[in-house]
Formats: sequence, C-alpha cells, structure tokens
Amino acid sequence: MKTLVLNAGYEPLSVVPFTRAVVLVLTGKATVLAADDAPVRSQHVSLDQPSVILLTRYVRPPRDRRVSLSRRGVLRRDNHRCAYCTRPASTVDHVVPRSRGGGNTWENLVACCRDCNNRKGDRTLSEIGWKLGFCPKEPRVGQFWMRGIDKPVEQWRPFLEMNHAA
Repeated sequence: MKTLVLNAGYEPLSVVPFTRAVVLVLTGKATVLAADDAPVRSQHVSLDQPSVILLTRYVRPPRDRRVSLSRRGVLRRDNHRCAYCTRPASTVDHVVPRSRGGGNTWENLVACCRDCNNRKGDRTLSEIGWKLGFCPKEPRVGQFWMRGIDKPVEQWRPFLEMNHAA
C-alpha cells in the first residue's frame, strides 16, 4: 500500500510506503487526510492505514531535478497517444531517425503506434509528408517525476485534482 504525501501547501510531494507514512504521523511530522479502513495496530496504538498525509511543515521541493529520459516517460508525456495519428501508442519513435543523426532526446522522441512506426521506418517526416501535431519537449518537473503517481488510488484523486485546478 502506498501513501500520497502532500506538502504543507497541499501540493503533492511524493509517494511513500504506508509504513513510512505511519512513522511520519506517529512522530507528529504529518497528519492523516484520508485513510483506508484497514487499521494498523500495535500493542498501544491503533490507527487507520493512511492513504493521504499532509506534512505539518513546508518542505522546499527540489528545483534542479530533471526528468530522466525513458520509454515510459515519453509515452506518459504524450498521453499514450500516437504523435502522428492520435491512436493508442505502445512504441516510441525517433522523429529524426538515429541512422540520420537523430539522438535519444526528449525533443526527438515521440509516442507512436506500431502501424505508424512501421510505415515511417527510417525516413524523415518531410520525406513522407507527415507532420507532428505538437512540438515534443522535456516535461516540466512538477508531478511528472513522482514515482507511483501514474496509477493514483481513488482516494488520491480529489487532492490531485485540487492541485491541478490551482
């Protein structure tokens, strides 16, 4: 079970194992905002298993952190949609093929469906007359770098949506 940790300003900060969340709550460093019904018990204490906790003090989030390039990251950035036809994507394509000098960079990689990836092959977009619907670039840090937030627990949604609206 994972727990969403919110900074004192209610912005998502990280996802931690529930055991770490229990320690933060018991030491007074966090309060429970949402919990599962399954209690955590010891000889002297019983509390609900925390699903979302709020830190009592503000923690400055890292600003210089960069999102590391990965296949999963490219698919996530592009919403698992093909950059050429917008169908569901399961592969990654080099806009400028590696055989033509294109590198493994955020700006040169896009999510792509198998059909488009096979049709494009090692050709450039201008050679086949295709266009990208967007300009691929490195994602902003924000929630993107948080591990475990890809598939949020239902109890997290109000806190994630609240942060998106702000």
